[in-house]
Amino acid sequence: MSSVEINSVLSQLRALQARSAGMETPAQAPATERTDFGDLMGKAVNRVSETQTQAADTARAFELGQPDVSLADVMLASNRSQVEFTALTQVRNRMVRAYQDIMNMPI
Repeated sequence: MSSVEINSVLSQLRALQARSAGMETPAQAPATERTDFGDLMGKAVNRVSETQTQAADTARAFELGQPDVSLADVMLASNRSQVEFTALTQVRNRMVRAYQDIMNMPI
């Protein structure tokens, strides 16, 4: 998941939080393209899946002794995969928490 995608999700969460609190939303740059949050999350999940697959392929190539793959490449791919997965998990946790907060609001 790229930092642009994470920042986009976080800005949407902040705008929703500000609206629910009755505050004005901060001025945002005009969006050239409107994207659905579900599509954005789907793309992020697919990106994390691709990164994990690439890390597994790199590790397998190293295990098979391919000369163009070093241990450093394996470690970098593995760590990149882990960081992206952790970031996606954190976004999911914040979304669940925001949903729970909204559902627990008095009517």
